[in-house]
Amino acid sequence: MATDIQVLAALEDLLEAKHDALPSGFNAVRFVQNCKAYLPDVRGVDRIDADDIAQQLFKGAILGLDFNAKECHVITEGAGARFQTDYKGEMKLVKKHSVRPLIDIYAKNVREGDGFEEAVVEGRPVINFNPLPFNNSAIVGSFAIAQYNDGGMVYESMSAEEIEGVRTNYGKNPGSDTWDKSKGEMYKRTVLRRLCKTIEIDFDAEQRLAFEAGGEFDFGRQPRPKQQSPLNVESEVEPNATDQE
Repeated sequence: MATDIQVLAALEDLLEAKHDALPSGFNAVRFVQNCKAYLPDVRGVDRIDADDIAQQLFKGAILGLDFNAKECHVITEGAGARFQTDYKGEMKLVKKHSVRPLIDIYAKNVREGDGFEEAVVEGRPVINFNPLPFNNSAIVGSFAIAQYNDGGMVYESMSAEEIEGVRTNYGKNPGSDTWDKSKGEMYKRTVLRRLCKTIEIDFDAEQRLAFEAGGEFDFGRQPRPKQQSPLNVESEVEPNATDQE
């Protein structure tokens, strides 16, 4: 339905019509050029409405993220498209917009054999992480840390089982092959998103909507229900095609 030329034309119209929503110092010409270089990598653009693709690209503009640098993505699903932030794009946004200035924010995966300890010492959280060199064992969990300029620190940790539960119950597309091809990045992204909920971020209304739209999960819906199998063993209901976005 759409060609790259049509998408870019629709995007330029959006950038002009909604320029007040764009970040200070935003370079529209460079953004469009980056999107032009990025679009050939998006599968299925030709079956999506040009305005729909342009709307997803515009969310990246609102947040000041670069598609060509893989800070965010357009994901095509069926006849529709959605915006998705990348792990490094989310770190960039939180560092830039945190009300309490940050030195750094990052996430790590913990694999079998790695040393990991979390504790509270004299009222302050402490994380000790000693990974084995070049460890390719199974991921057993992930953690994310935000370090503030004033010396404070907050963190979140999640087991692999907990992350998979969030994926199954709240994932916008839990069956996506991205989870299998880039499991490490998706795990880090999941725990980082949870950490972000504890950090006060100075977004305007448009930015907050774009940031929420870029998440991998929809926490506003009810978890997928469970049912009793014929063997009276509790099991999850297999989602129908209509259950997945």
